[in-house]
Amino acid sequence: MLKYLVSQSKALLVGASLITVIHGVCSVFLVAQISSALTTAEPEIGSRALAFAVTAVGVMLTYVVAAILFERLGQRAHAELRSFIARRVLAADYRQLESIGAARVQSALAEHSSHVAEFFVSFPVILMNAVIVAGCLAYMAWLSWHVFLLAIVVVGLGSLGYHLAHLRAIKHLNIAADEQDRLFAYFRSLTDGAKELRLNRQKGIAFYEEVLGRSIETVRRERTLGMSVFVASGGWAQFLLYAFIGMVLFALVNNVPDKALIMTGYALVFVYMVGPLEALLLNIPRANLARASAERIEEITRAMSTSETQTDGSSSPTLQSIALQGVLHRYYHEQSDEFFTLGPIDLEFRPGTITFLVGGNGSGKTTLAKVLVGLYPPEEGQVILNGRVVDETNRDHYRQLFSTIFSDFHLFDRLLETSSVQLDSEGNRLLTKLHLQNKVKVQDGAFTTLALSQGQRKRLALVVAYLENRPFFMFDEWAADQDPVFKEVFYREILPELRAMGKAVLVISHDDRYFHLADRLIRMESGALIFNSRPPMKESTAIPSLALNSAV
Repeated sequence: MLKYLVSQSKALLVGASLITVIHGVCSVFLVAQISSALTTAEPEIGSRALAFAVTAVGVMLTYVVAAILFERLGQRAHAELRSFIARRVLAADYRQLESIGAARVQSALAEHSSHVAEFFVSFPVILMNAVIVAGCLAYMAWLSWHVFLLAIVVVGLGSLGYHLAHLRAIKHLNIAADEQDRLFAYFRSLTDGAKELRLNRQKGIAFYEEVLGRSIETVRRERTLGMSVFVASGGWAQFLLYAFIGMVLFALVNNVPDKALIMTGYALVFVYMVGPLEALLLNIPRANLARASAERIEEITRAMSTSETQTDGSSSPTLQSIALQGVLHRYYHEQSDEFFTLGPIDLEFRPGTITFLVGGNGSGKTTLAKVLVGLYPPEEGQVILNGRVVDETNRDHYRQLFSTIFSDFHLFDRLLETSSVQLDSEGNRLLTKLHLQNKVKVQDGAFTTLALSQGQRKRLALVVAYLENRPFFMFDEWAADQDPVFKEVFYREILPELRAMGKAVLVISHDDRYFHLADRLIRMESGALIFNSRPPMKESTAIPSLALNSAV
């Protein structure tokens, strides 16, 4: 993942890194000039002052330019990473998204992507201070090569200690990352279950203390442990540094030529190097945290593979017939705690017909609907559109046939599905017919509010489906949250109007008083079709006319 982000901004990263290196070199050169100035003869002061001033300006300019470039890199990386995850989510197979879960995707989009973006902010600090530390070591080698050899030994011991600490710290950070994914799910429960938590105080206390609170504490504890190990390794490195300083000052340079120059040089280098070394040790853990987050994002996005050919979705295919031939699908059934088999199913749908799909809870109705609309590919059998088999090459195009309202539907605040120039007027006319004109309006292709009851939101979803105007409409328990008036409108007005418009309609329903209005009634039990015929006729009941007419 980090390689991918680097490849997206390679030229900018190389340029910013080069400027950072120049900044580090200038900083070390500045220290060397200070050291030389302390022992420089009077006639050379003018030239030394000019070189010092030029170097100081160079240090300032390179720092500012490098910081700005890396800030741009960080923001670009954050945006690119979120776009990358979003594109993978949009292209992923629906079953894979169900398996991954919304909480892990949200965690990747929010926290993990932020950590990876922080790498590009901490990278210049790491690079800059690494150059300074390396330059200081090189200056030490110029002053005294045997002191430099001791410095290499100290660096080696420090690196070994840091590596061992790194292995331990990463384990804690990975545990925290796993728990973070679960914590995002609990955060969602905190708002989605707000009614239940307030109506049952004991449940709210238990949820916080036993679930949410424990998860928050686990993330805090594991991250604290991981980062504490990194800090401890930094303390070890500082101890080695001061031990090195003591050995140099009191043992290695007692009786060497140019003792004053060497002592002065080392004193300045040590004082100057402590800050960069501390910054280096503090930012390396952040880089490791970014790497752990990048691995987590890569793990999640790798699970979002798809073999389907994507379509632009600009037009819907024509509908002459849809046939399910020997379609079979298996999935885990929570109620029976075993794998459930749907099918084999043989069905055919044609334009201008209304089909009711009925059956008990857990009988497989919604799963059959998902297979029909192309969200689930059949494990056996075939779905055939207009005589052509639906497979990976055309399934995405096939899905563009359907306007659906599932029981767990989602409402977007904008009408994304159509580009009609009369979008606002058409949407508002439909809202009026569905008695929503005093609650919400369509302005500039967007709803003014979504703060509605569940029944009103379903009517809003119906407006969206109408505006899509696709050949096949699928309604999953649409009327379940409607009052009797709008149930009548749905079954006696909307469905016949869709049939008159030449639409194929599938309705999943438990409202047996309206079964006679369908052209065909399909009953399912335990994943199998047990009834497939025209329902018996029944005398209709007159109601006030609330027809939608031909608004689209």
